[in-house]
Amino acid sequence: MLLQSQHADLVTPTGTMRTYVHRPAGEGRYPAVLFYSEIFQQTGPIERAARLLAGHGYAVLVPEIFHELNPVGTVLAYDNPGRDKGNADKAAKPVEDYDRDNRAMIDWLAGQPWYSGQLGAMGFCIGGHLAFRAALQPEVRGTACFYATDLHTQVIPNQPGQHSMDRAGEIGGELLMIWGKQDPHIPATGRAEVYARLAALGLDFTWHEFNGQHAFMRDEGERYDAQLQRLGYELVFDLFGRTLR
Repeated sequence: MLLQSQHADLVTPTGTMRTYVHRPAGEGRYPAVLFYSEIFQQTGPIERAARLLAGHGYAVLVPEIFHELNPVGTVLAYDNPGRDKGNADKAAKPVEDYDRDNRAMIDWLAGQPWYSGQLGAMGFCIGGHLAFRAALQPEVRGTACFYATDLHTQVIPNQPGQHSMDRAGEIGGELLMIWGKQDPHIPATGRAEVYARLAALGLDFTWHEFNGQHAFMRDEGERYDAQLQRLGYELVFDLFGRTLR
């Protein structure tokens, strides 16, 4: 399937949000996926992942998650300064601002002739958390969260009652939760806390823990695990095939 890529500069209450759009070329109407990056924004691995999804018949939107805090087009490097800047941005942006970002993308999608009206979400690392947050939107029917950070912590600023786990009961679609057992950012106690909350709420979710490190889906760096990446995408395409087609 041939692809086309472009960007849209969307207006949000906190400023312009550049959003990269990767979708099948030519005529047709396709389900869309809101795809959330790591703290580094649209790096090479994130763009390749988005295009892989698009190549399976999805329109994939990759927002600059810290658009308020960086010049348009910012990509942080996978190094210590990039990590420090990304973590600082994460600690500076209130979680409620992501809700407004989500609504801006959903409203923009509604006016696109190639959009089928079926919507999913997916993300890695903080993007896994932001995909979980996107699942609060009623249009989102299937969500894949890979090693979602800070669901079990209070690192991302939020007002009382606005933490993503406080609002998890509002999720109406299906969740796919994928974790690495050797991930120091989400230890076993943190994963157990998230699982217990989702189970207590009776949400529709599946849960997978692999023998992998944090960022095992990223096809760059020493933590990459190609076998686990393949399994992860198989689970994603199963989820989206059932919920968005």
